[in-house]
Amino acid sequence: MAEELIISTSADKQERYSTLIPQIESLISEEPDFIANLSNIAAALKQTMDFFWVGFYLVKKDQLVLGPFQGPIACTRINFGKGVCGASWKEKKTILVPNVDEFPGHIACSSASKSEIVLPAFKNGEVALVLDVDSDQLNDFDETDQIALEKLMRLIEKLL
Repeated sequence: MAEELIISTSADKQERYSTLIPQIESLISEEPDFIANLSNIAAALKQTMDFFWVGFYLVKKDQLVLGPFQGPIACTRINFGKGVCGASWKEKKTILVPNVDEFPGHIACSSASKSEIVLPAFKNGEVALVLDVDSDQLNDFDETDQIALEKLMRLIEKLL
């Protein structure tokens, strides 16, 4: 696949995900480098979905360490159980936050972030990384995002 996405700008959210996920799958199927794949996935999500911030945090010992991302500079390290990313890691599940100001212990890497979804990817039953997606709009994520992004995480797990 050429390094170009083919997504209709007039498509709704569901249609954009339905078109994007197979293109990401094709893009990463030929590339063996994990970081290169995460970088292109972050770029594809940012470009197609127009998220405020999208990126990965990799589990390294007892912390999440910033990996490939698109958007403003971000927190470099997040402790286990801290913030939305750390909570997703600890609870081993997707966490969708309509208003980050109402999430206990939210880490404000950017004051412009208003809502967030964080999804874990697993290797051998343990969280290996999380995908963190932020919006500068309140209540910007829903079940459509969760279902599509969880499907994407299953593709990422095949790379781990």
